[in-house]
Amino acid sequence: MLKKKFGMITSLAVAGSVLLAGCGDEETPLEEGAEEEVVEEGAEEEVVEEEAAEFPEFVSILTGGTTGTYYPLGGAMAAIIEEATGVNVTAESSQASAANVAALADGDAEMAFVQTDIAYYASEGLMMFEETGAVEDIAAMGVLYPETIQLVTTADSGITSFDDLEGKSISIGAPGSGTAANAEQLLEVHGLTLDDIEAQNLDFGESQESLQAGQIDAAFITSGTPTGAVESLNAVADVVIVPVEADMAEALIEQYPYYANDVVPAGTYGLTEEVPTVSVMAMMVVSEELSADFVYEATKAIYENTDEITHAKAALINAETALDGVGIDVHPGAQLYFDEVLGE
Repeated sequence: MLKKKFGMITSLAVAGSVLLAGCGDEETPLEEGAEEEVVEEGAEEEVVEEEAAEFPEFVSILTGGTTGTYYPLGGAMAAIIEEATGVNVTAESSQASAANVAALADGDAEMAFVQTDIAYYASEGLMMFEETGAVEDIAAMGVLYPETIQLVTTADSGITSFDDLEGKSISIGAPGSGTAANAEQLLEVHGLTLDDIEAQNLDFGESQESLQAGQIDAAFITSGTPTGAVESLNAVADVVIVPVEADMAEALIEQYPYYANDVVPAGTYGLTEEVPTVSVMAMMVVSEELSADFVYEATKAIYENTDEITHAKAALINAETALDGVGIDVHPGAQLYFDEVLGE
């Protein structure tokens, strides 16, 4: 529409020049200049329109369940990005990593919290993405913080090790979640399968409620500590975190190198001693459809304003380590920001 309008103006200017030239021998540089000015003005307006289109009007950030770590962090980050860019940004609860990747691929959201292992599976078409195939239209913004795999139970359950899990009712996380993948892999290195337990697919909030009611014996929860659901459980019961001993952690990491050694610190959930376990990393993943301009500004806003995030995990969000272990391609806008910060 805009191009047709300016084409019409140009045609009228040319026609006017021809008519004036036919009435006399003198040239009419003013009209020719006006013609050139109109064309240049039109070009400028088209450039302005293209630049304005680089920022979306609305961005949705998918998080996880309301009792996990993704949700409060997502809300804080949405506010930070909105203030920095002027874009309307909202954080929404979801079924977490695997579901978030699928939603990004379907165009139902623009940004999402995803575990690094799940992002890798998506890019390679592995695990829960074997049937649907590799997801090609997502990219990493950057790594955020460690996500600790916590096997949560209560003192009343009598469970103190993985050897005690056989035949017990265990929540392995929401269907298709990163937690479910972590649970299956940890059971595997301990010589167990899902057939050896009564596996329940419950999200964090449901797991907390079921543990509290005595309906399940333990629950896998992959989340930054402290996790809201476990804190809620600790308010009414004595929480026990089942350890992943060093030899089992070593075997897991050897088979699945995206895991790392981790601990649940003493004092968390009332624990008197730190508990050894393993972790993956939480990462912000974005749609490749987002412009480099917006992703650059959003990345800068998050990594330079962590002091505005009240959750304890904000202290671990660092631009210097944001590209460690991402496992998938980095969005050009994010890469530009980190190149500037890291001096590359």
